[in-house]
Amino acid sequence: MEEEITYSTVVFKNDGPAPKEKKEDPVKPKGTTTTVPADGEAAAHSDFRVLAVCLGILCVLLVASISATIYISVVMTEKKANLRKLTAANQQLVMERNILKRQTEEMSRVTDNLNRTLGFIQKFDNFPVEEYCPEKKCQPCKRNWILFQKKCYLFYNENPPWKTWEDSQKYCQKTIADLVVIDSLQEQEFINNHIKYYYDKDHGYWLGLHDKNSDNNWLWVDGHNDTVRYWIKKDIVTTDKCALVIPEKQPTASWNPAYCKMENKFICEAETLIWSN
Repeated sequence: MEEEITYSTVVFKNDGPAPKEKKEDPVKPKGTTTTVPADGEAAAHSDFRVLAVCLGILCVLLVASISATIYISVVMTEKKANLRKLTAANQQLVMERNILKRQTEEMSRVTDNLNRTLGFIQKFDNFPVEEYCPEKKCQPCKRNWILFQKKCYLFYNENPPWKTWEDSQKYCQKTIADLVVIDSLQEQEFINNHIKYYYDKDHGYWLGLHDKNSDNNWLWVDGHNDTVRYWIKKDIVTTDKCALVIPEKQPTASWNPAYCKMENKFICEAETLIWSN
């Protein structure tokens, strides 16, 4: 058998409205005022701080730039000063080198001249000191010889009897010389200016030139062929074997073939004892 459950309804009556809860304001500390900035003021303050930072950075960069400029200027000034010193030192070294070079060249020239002079002296069995060095002062040429272009010349102008070509060459060789060898027009002009007419038009001064084999091949006493060929007649066909230079002729046309046994004056040519300055 099922049990029955009975529900009861209880009703409470309230004559007045329900009381409202009272909200309490938060307690604020005395003496403290809270101000909320406006949006424009906050933005201006932020921009000012950024500007200040930028100005600070610019100042730092400016100071750094000035310092770097001063440092670079000082370094460059020092480098320029050092460069001037090095340039001056280099110029001094170049000048000293040039002086040393000139001194070396001069010493070499003096040494070469001394060696050449010694070699020349050694050609003599008895070196004629008085003829080359009168009063102990040496000259390029012996007494009565004439200097021309670093050669010495003797113009034999003694009274007759004169000498054949062979005897003339022997006379020159005794003085450590040879009959003259003419290599240039300047030398030929010098010769012509120092010879004089004597006896007759066929006489002249023996040169160191001969046709040794009678084949019209004229050779100088030093062994080389005649190349200047200052003959009076351009085509020489003769049995005469030795050459004369005839006075009072044009320099380029003053040589004449002659019989070697004919007696004539002559010209000797020798090296100098010392080089003239």
